[in-house]
Amino acid sequence: MKKIIGVLVSTAIILTVLYYLFIYFITYSTGVRSGELIKISRKGVLVKTWEGEISQGISGAQIFTFSVEDKNKQVINDLQKYQGKYVKLNYKERYATFFWLGDTKYFVTKVTQEDSPHFRSKNHTDD
Repeated sequence: MKKIIGVLVSTAIILTVLYYLFIYFITYSTGVRSGELIKISRKGVLVKTWEGEISQGISGAQIFTFSVEDKNKQVINDLQKYQGKYVKLNYKERYATFFWLGDTKYFVTKVTQEDSPHFRSKNHTDD
């Protein structure tokens, strides 16, 4: 009887670890999105996570929500610096998430400031 319980507990632990490793390390997709950074905040009651939004249209009708892992300090600093500006976000999408990582399945890995396509830059010239 002890052997059966030991095997069941060991199997449950191994399956739990494999599930966590799959969710954390295997990505569903990677990509790039651009838009005006309209929100970056640290929120949560027991576990604080970094959450943000970009507006991908002039009217703000298309909102892309994302999370940032705490270990990406440079990304968090850049997002705070570029608040209200047009940015390009590199992200990875996971199959699922855990509450201590973030609210969304989209995790930003890099952020760069871009010129908005809606307003011509003063440095831009037409040939």
